[in-house]
Amino acid sequence: MILIIDALNRHRHQSVLDEMFQLRARVFGERLGWDVRIENGREIDEFDALDPAYVIGLDDDYNVVSCVRALQTTGPHMLADVFADILQGEPPLRSATLWESTRFCVDTERLTLSGRGPGSVSRATCELMVGSLEYARNNGIEDIVTVIDPVMNRVLKRSDNAPYDYVGETVQMGKTKAMAALLDCSEERIARVRAFAGIEGSVFVDEAALVKARLRKAARAEGLTEYFIDQIDMASSPEELAAALALIDAVLGPQKGIATEPPLTEHVPDSAR
Repeated sequence: MILIIDALNRHRHQSVLDEMFQLRARVFGERLGWDVRIENGREIDEFDALDPAYVIGLDDDYNVVSCVRALQTTGPHMLADVFADILQGEPPLRSATLWESTRFCVDTERLTLSGRGPGSVSRATCELMVGSLEYARNNGIEDIVTVIDPVMNRVLKRSDNAPYDYVGETVQMGKTKAMAALLDCSEERIARVRAFAGIEGSVFVDEAALVKARLRKAARAEGLTEYFIDQIDMASSPEELAAALALIDAVLGPQKGIATEPPLTEHVPDSAR
């Protein structure tokens, strides 16, 4: 399942973002050994302060298993300001319909053998690609530029998502090589990746179900009984969710209340109202 977090809804999903930054630290800092800034077990850089969009993959228990960041190229972005050596002196690409994709990663430790797709490309990887492309296309983005290493380049090709072109040159970046690839956000490309992975139907998560699931998880972490968890399950509107948490506070005291990103009624999208 794919969740899109941007400047409009990030206040509803702070805990998901926190999990995402922790995943990035594990993948880029620990597993790949990149020279990234990690503080308190989270990998966050200056581009995260520019209100990017995040495409985040969730497993059946709503844990974060993959993520990628989408950023406009009309302002600061990594190819222009961090990986400029790739451009070999050429000006950076800038267009309102061209966005940059960075920090693509998958939590391989959480994936099971049943989650593997054809050619050893995980379903989570393909779902993240589909979600990224569909989000981009639905928002008027025509092309994506992404800085990748040769391994990711092979993953794109194996999943029938090969770049249609490259920008600049392949250069050495620390322990690996880096290149800038171009992907169009066409229906044809999306259909190819879907066919490769056998993905049908919408990949996007029901935000109302996500909120309730994470509230249930928080309730169990607090040691609440199934009665109180049932009150969360039966809530069918933001107001009923608020009433369920108010009941928990009234009966057990505020110290047993469930920590959520306030205000609670903003957690559930309008579609659930």
